[in-house]
Amino acid sequence: MTMSRARRRLLGLCAAAAAWPALPALAREATAARAPRAGDEADAVMAGLDLSGRTILVTGCNSGIGFETMRVLAGCGAHVIGTARDAARGRDACAAVDGRATPVVLELTDQASIVACADRVRALAPRLDAVVCNAGIVLGAHERVGAVEKQFAVNHLGHFLLVNRLIDRVLAAPEGRVVTVGSGNHRDAPDGGIQFDRLDGEGWWERGYSHSKLANGLFSWKLARRLAGTAATSNCVTPGHTRTAILRSTGSKYGENARTPAQGAAMPCYAAAHPAMAGINGAYMSDFAPARQSASQTDAAMAARLWQVSESLVAPHLQPWPVALRGG
Repeated sequence: MTMSRARRRLLGLCAAAAAWPALPALAREATAARAPRAGDEADAVMAGLDLSGRTILVTGCNSGIGFETMRVLAGCGAHVIGTARDAARGRDACAAVDGRATPVVLELTDQASIVACADRVRALAPRLDAVVCNAGIVLGAHERVGAVEKQFAVNHLGHFLLVNRLIDRVLAAPEGRVVTVGSGNHRDAPDGGIQFDRLDGEGWWERGYSHSKLANGLFSWKLARRLAGTAATSNCVTPGHTRTAILRSTGSKYGENARTPAQGAAMPCYAAAHPAMAGINGAYMSDFAPARQSASQTDAAMAARLWQVSESLVAPHLQPWPVALRGG
């Protein structure tokens, strides 16, 4: 076993023991050159990196953080597969970046669309060096997708199904990474955490975005445990308070210190492709360091139950994991 492989194995075991807040310190130590700083733009964080030969999937590529993430990664030489709800917007976004970018339609409220997207990605790429689960919504009214509150359905459940259908492609990469874009807002989730007995949003939909972001963090943590012992990793990152179009339906306003999308994309790009993140598994990060999180987001029992409930909600479209990784 090489030193690098041994280090990855150790980090995987640490994640399985829920020791993830300490892990990103290793990433900082691994960066001998100028360390990234809070407020850096993604271009600066990724400057000088050659991502030629890598294929990276970014959801929500047509605007905001997703577009900037795609633009920067493609500019570094990666083939970026960018998803958008609308085919025309996806094509326009991919055409607007320097480098190789391929649009694919993905409607996260529609499980058939998720399956079709995954099938298209599989046809395009024998391996995925990273999957960046970025797409998301914030709602100003109570909406459902079937029996499930819509923000939970889009921000968590759709990505849960997409990643599960593509996990073999991630495992096929030398160091496949799953990056889930979370939020510090997860700390404002409803009391008790995930509302398993009323996923329709009744009584708590006003906190639905925070609820979905808690689900993102729990999903990322549980996925990291499943991937422990492999070369693949799963991490959750928060881009910080970033001015995008995500609040357009809420009437809410951004604060004066809101970041630009170029700044917001720095953490997703870093987690997806920076060499300092090699082997880091199960972390929750903001500004290139461990981030504060609620007790709910580190609740192993809640994470396990969320995984099981999510499986039941998308069961007709799931594909089996490798036997050795099913019990993580």
